Amino acid sequence: MSKVALPSQPETTILAETFRLLGDSTRLRILFFCLEAPRSVGDIAASLDLSQSLVSHHLRLLRGARLVRGNRLAKQIFYELADKHVSDMLVDMAHHVCEEADEA
Repeated sequence: MSKVALPSQPETTILAETFRLLGDSTRLRILFFCLEAPRSVGDIAASLDLSQSLVSHHLRLLRGARLVRGNRLAKQIFYELADKHVSDMLVDMAHHVCEEADEA
């Protein structure tokens, strides 16, 4: 197992805020929905049965935390996970939760 450098105090604060953002089930649903392909606000809202304004609000927070990025195509913005670190973390944590459930 490789050693990981301990984050500085400011980095720890940012990390804690990121985990706080991930503590919202609606934001997690949005992230998992965007895991496979870029999605528009309308597509996210319709598929997850949420209002477009709520989805936009959550995407603004997720974008601010650098967890998603938006790419404009004509008049629409398509959101995807920011990078492989974010997608790997989500998939790893989902596997972890499933393992815990299987062991119980």
